[in-house]
Amino acid sequence: MSQKKKNVSFKWAFKEYIWPRKKMLGLGLILILIRSGAGLIVPYATKVLLDEIVPQNDIGRMWVLLAVVASAILVQALVSFSLTRLLSVQAQHMISQMRVQVQKKLMRLPIGFFDNQKSGGLVSRVMSDVEGVRNLVGTGFVQLVGGTITAAATIVILVQINWIMTISVLVPIVLFGFVMLKAFGVVRPIFRDRGKINADVKGRLTETLGGVRVIKAFNAEEQENKNFEKGVDTLYQNVKKSLTATALITSSSTFLIGLASTAIMGIGGYFMMGGSMTNGDFVSFTLYLGLMIAPIVQMSNIGSQLTEAMAGLDRTQELLNMEEEDDPEVRTNHLKDIHGDIEFDDVSFSYEESKEVLHNISFTAPAGSVTALVGSSGSGKSTIAGLAATFLNPDSGEVRLDNHDLAKVNLRSYRQHLGVVLQDDFLFEGTVRENILFPRPDATEEELMAAVKGAYVDEFTDNFEDGLDTVIGERGVKLSGGQRQRLSIARALLADPKILILDEATSNLDTESEAFIQKSLNELMKDRTTFVIAHRLSTIRQADQILVIEEGKIAEQGKHDELLAQEGRYHKLFTYQSRI
Repeated sequence: MSQKKKNVSFKWAFKEYIWPRKKMLGLGLILILIRSGAGLIVPYATKVLLDEIVPQNDIGRMWVLLAVVASAILVQALVSFSLTRLLSVQAQHMISQMRVQVQKKLMRLPIGFFDNQKSGGLVSRVMSDVEGVRNLVGTGFVQLVGGTITAAATIVILVQINWIMTISVLVPIVLFGFVMLKAFGVVRPIFRDRGKINADVKGRLTETLGGVRVIKAFNAEEQENKNFEKGVDTLYQNVKKSLTATALITSSSTFLIGLASTAIMGIGGYFMMGGSMTNGDFVSFTLYLGLMIAPIVQMSNIGSQLTEAMAGLDRTQELLNMEEEDDPEVRTNHLKDIHGDIEFDDVSFSYEESKEVLHNISFTAPAGSVTALVGSSGSGKSTIAGLAATFLNPDSGEVRLDNHDLAKVNLRSYRQHLGVVLQDDFLFEGTVRENILFPRPDATEEELMAAVKGAYVDEFTDNFEDGLDTVIGERGVKLSGGQRQRLSIARALLADPKILILDEATSNLDTESEAFIQKSLNELMKDRTTFVIAHRLSTIRQADQILVIEEGKIAEQGKHDELLAQEGRYHKLFTYQSRI
């Protein structure tokens, strides 16, 4: 990672998280300095004890000294508690706020972003990447600043006691600081890569657990085990690299501090034998030295934590800076009531550059009409539906609703009039009632029951012991395919949309389920502008218009009987299905 990228990331983190909490962090810094100041009393008291009180056998003064030392220790304990209570709790609060912020941002990103991401990886972004902020807003950053001030103040005292011994200590410490900075430059990219690897491993594990039935059906457990093992090993190799760098820092500090201690013993012994240093001076120098070195060593650990935090915040910043699908500067048109006329005007679209999927599509779907999209797999039917649902935006041309360009319409104002029923619609963990109420949690019991009866959900829930309060399991695994589909239709009925997208809503179902669903779909499509993607052409005979899509173009257009009479592509598809 370039130095410019590092600076940008730190400036962003400072502006977003540190500066808005400057008062709280300033109070934390004051508390750290009070704790450090109280810590300076013990070395000074030791010098007084050895050089003045013990030689004079002054018991009374010794009791006073002990009282002062005990008070200093009490102050340190109280301040440490206050510091943890102030900063650590605030840091955890900040983490919870950031998780909410990142999750909200994810929900505002376009559908295409999620098509290229693993859900487990995104979970890692929300839950793990932001945790490093506790070292930025919590005790880590304040201890780094406070430790620097404490070390500087202690150096002044050490110079006053013996400047030669102080210099002999500072030389290895400066070397240690140089090694530490170099190591952090190596470690930060490793931590950044770890977040990505961790997200990939979690993403794969989430997929494995979600598709466990398919894995077991194809006897592919061993294959999944190997994939997961490979991911975990990649993560291990990354951790091993960071541990090596961290170990270098730790061992360097141990070695260089050991050298400093050796120098102090030799130089201090020489001065004491020469009579230019008292025993009290030597012991207090050693204790002050500990106060200086402790924050420096602590800073190396905090530096590692801050490096990891910045790597996580790099990824968080990257996500928060992504372009949202509902850009307020572009989508300025807020819809209120809509009529429901949809028009595609010379629309082209491609998922990848230079690989166009739709070519100059033009047609009109009047309000309340049913437009059926048929054609071979990969012809562009779902892409047209995605454009009508505003999940995608045209590369050229316009999709218009009541003469409003959908590319300039506020998405929330449009999607409140939109309903979607997919072939494998997503159901949430919970009860039948909760899933139907999902688009309108505040709907009345009468509205709920109207949707239940309209989609014939009561036909199977009446047989359940708990009725609508039956728990359906993750993704509705406890329901049959037809039952899940009817539940999705009931959900769309309750939403009461003006625009409706039905994607393969009756495919892969038994005859009885299809009959129920066809009746519920007829109820759902009344007076709604509907787009139907269907493989079973028998289900769309009553459509107001049928578009035959082939290779991203409208090959044929008309009603069922008209297209059969043309004996073209639709006639071939219908004749082929009739024979099956």
